[in-house]
Amino acid sequence: MNGNIRVGNLFGIPFYVNLSWFLVLALVTWDYGGGLASAFPALGGATPWLLGLVAALLLFASVLAHELGHSFVALSQGINVNSITLFLFGGLAALEKESDTPRDAFWVAIAGPLVSLSLFAILFTAAQVLPLAGPIAAIVSLLSYINLALGVFNLIPGLPLDGGNVLKSAIWQLTGNPYKGIVFASRVGQFIGWVGIGLGVASILGLSSFGSIWTLLIGLFLLQNANRSAQSGEVQQRLDGLTAADAVVESSPIVSAEASLRDFADDTLLSDNRSWRKFLVVDAEQHLVGTVLVDALREVPREDWLNTQVQDIMNADLSLATVDSGQPLLEVIQSLEQKQEKALAVIRENGALVGLLEKTSIQALLQRRYNNPNPA
Repeated sequence: MNGNIRVGNLFGIPFYVNLSWFLVLALVTWDYGGGLASAFPALGGATPWLLGLVAALLLFASVLAHELGHSFVALSQGINVNSITLFLFGGLAALEKESDTPRDAFWVAIAGPLVSLSLFAILFTAAQVLPLAGPIAAIVSLLSYINLALGVFNLIPGLPLDGGNVLKSAIWQLTGNPYKGIVFASRVGQFIGWVGIGLGVASILGLSSFGSIWTLLIGLFLLQNANRSAQSGEVQQRLDGLTAADAVVESSPIVSAEASLRDFADDTLLSDNRSWRKFLVVDAEQHLVGTVLVDALREVPREDWLNTQVQDIMNADLSLATVDSGQPLLEVIQSLEQKQEKALAVIRENGALVGLLEKTSIQALLQRRYNNPNPA
């Protein structure tokens, strides 16, 4: 799973760590352990680095708490959380779908920063009130400000950050179109990414005292993900309002159950430009009743083709999944991805077959809409 290692479940949510997480864990452990060794010389042996490891693990626990904030609000809205992953630049809660309303989307987005800021308040208060001293006080102070930084940084209003999702929900509320929100917030994210890259490069070249190699890397990360979000939003905008019926394959492989094998061969197969190897079989009411393989004709002598009907050699065991013709195309795409289906039979409310829907037919529809963005 893209370099991710599953380490268990959290509240029923699959929990992964990316291989990059181990690199950051080692760097934070070494860096902070060295800092503790310098600040507290009385610490002997490997103790500073063991405390550094504890601090690093607590740091990632804070990131995990942030992602659980998103997850719990999503679950309360009936949205499944597919996974939580910790990686180089933080964490990601992968949600099954978007919230149904901009208000719900706002609460999912803001939940993570609210958790981080709440942890900052708790840890900062504890550092002030409790009689903490030495390395423990230093670690508590570090964690409090890490959570403050995590909460504030994620409120920057550009995707893929939480602030970008807050902005997206606001644009959605104003326009009534969630995909316009995605594109707008992604553009802001792209701008912020370029700013981060610029500051990082300027600092490396000695032209600016603000920024670092990390600023450059974070900028690249934001830009890459904002680009992906923008592309996704534009595609979703193109597909908005379309249904499964709009993406049916032109000249879908359909044959009548009552057609003779001779007619099937002469009228259908000879005009088949795509060389289909399987056809959908319909009855007189255009209801899907089975499928037939072209190879099945070989099992019937040619002299019997005229007196043999397609229904005599068809397979009535329908394993092909079906979808309602009026179902939004975006939902159909999600279903194709989740169920790993290659094709779907599109059916009208009266049970009549419209045709076959494939991923390639959706891509062809998208291409037509890009070439003619304002069809009549």
